[in-house]
Amino acid sequence: MSSVLEKRALKWIPLALATTLVVSGCARDGFYHDRNLDYADIELGEPLMLPDTRDPRRYGDALPIPRADMLGSVEQVADIRPPQAMRVGRSMQPEFVERREVGDEAWLVINAAPADVWPQLEDFIRSRGLNVTAVDANRGRVDTDQGQFLLQRALRAGSSEVRCEQGGRSSSDCLDALQSYFEGRSASASNSTSAASWQAQRMNESDALAFRQQGERWEVVIPQPVERVWAEIKHFIEQDFTVEGERNLLEANVNDYSFLVNYMTLSERNRNPLQIVFSADVRQMSQDIRLELNGNGDETVLRAINASERDFTADDQRELLERIAGYLR
Repeated sequence: MSSVLEKRALKWIPLALATTLVVSGCARDGFYHDRNLDYADIELGEPLMLPDTRDPRRYGDALPIPRADMLGSVEQVADIRPPQAMRVGRSMQPEFVERREVGDEAWLVINAAPADVWPQLEDFIRSRGLNVTAVDANRGRVDTDQGQFLLQRALRAGSSEVRCEQGGRSSSDCLDALQSYFEGRSASASNSTSAASWQAQRMNESDALAFRQQGERWEVVIPQPVERVWAEIKHFIEQDFTVEGERNLLEANVNDYSFLVNYMTLSERNRNPLQIVFSADVRQMSQDIRLELNGNGDETVLRAINASERDFTADDQRELLERIAGYLR
């Protein structure tokens, strides 16, 4: 009986030896080296030095860091352009050709850059057999014996505005013909045009809107005439502000270039149930806000004015203005 037990004990000896070797292999100096311990005992080495014989003109800091005493104090928040607002639903995607109207003035917005629209406009004029009397590609203008065609960059990046005027007034018949012509074209066809006028593309490329804060009020400065800005906002706000109880367009007034909207701010939408229970409002509420456009020549200022008794903080203003400004990018 004892011999049998001794034989069984001897069988476990190789397994114990193997286990000991494996465990020892996980140690610091074993086969599987634990590198985490290296960082505990790390020592700083001497910095690398270039030889004194080097040419200093060939070397410099790849990422220079200014000294703290050169930075100065920050007196105001930097003006950072926010990202463009996301479009919700297919209805917010612009068509290739769209019409804008403000009073008696009308024009087309084409979803292509001026450099692509310019040769198509020339093709339209030739196809109609119009007699061209003057061409100014830098200003995007073509004069004919029937009227004038004006091309410029639209408020939204990558888009163009085309006007057709007779005697300084918009011509509905001409715009109808232009709209039919461009609707028969496609964005892919415009991109394949090889005779694009780069002079036309350079028009108004420096235009960009900017946010600024005046005390507790945010506003958007848009370097465009108020008529163009109001028409563009009206086109998109009529599609975007159609969600009952969250955002609705109540009024669009061209006389003073304003909009009255009913809007639930992001801070209100993000209130959690606990905040709602311990507040005076037992449910999430929207509020009336007036969007005002004030024009001064080629510049327009957009503001959001509280038209209700609910709080409308500076953050709420900025959030709503960013949404509206997204229509213009």
